[in-house]
Amino acid sequence: MFISSAYAQSAPAALGGSDLSSSLTGMLPLLLMFVVLYFVMIRPQMKRQKEHKTMIDALGKGDEVSTAGGFVGRITLLEDNYVRLEISKGVEIQLQRSAISQVMPKGTLKSV
Repeated sequence: MFISSAYAQSAPAALGGSDLSSSLTGMLPLLLMFVVLYFVMIRPQMKRQKEHKTMIDALGKGDEVSTAGGFVGRITLLEDNYVRLEISKGVEIQLQRSAISQVMPKGTLKSV
């Protein structure tokens, strides 16, 4: 009495587009987001990893380096995975090669 009857409306006619083009249009923002993510985050990170690996492979005895933990010293012994670093006269530490963050120019360390 107070509630009127509800009737289903017919769907609007299709515009003639195929299902393939509509699905590609729907996926376009996702693909665009992935491309932007690749160029902004993934590619630079891979480049930094490659540069770090090249630097680690090129280490030599006598190089002055800085570690990720903040130690600065001169390399006295190189092994496959480890490096012995002289941080002061008579004080040597052993650490992994991957802990070296940068090679400093020769002559940077005066006291070692």
